[in-house]
Amino acid sequence: MSEFYEMLGVARDASDADIKKAYRKLAMEFHPDRNPAPDAEARFKEFTEAYEVLRDPQKRAAYDRYGKAGLGGSRGGQGFHHVD
Repeated sequence: MSEFYEMLGVARDASDADIKKAYRKLAMEFHPDRNPAPDAEARFKEFTEAYEVLRDPQKRAAYDRYGKAGLGGSRGGQGFHHVD
């Protein structure tokens, strides 16, 4: 379940500052305006998705607990709930 962490090159216990620093470095390298490689835009979007999840405490907690399934749908990371 550490796919987003691996993508950004940070540990699961990385601080918010470490996550932001790692994202910025990758964003500068893979931003489509700066990198003409055919896959640059797709990779940039992947890094951005990872950063958007890991920078938000609620989304990060859901991701840490359930992986991408914890981020499901329009519930904004609240994909799991008790049903009677």
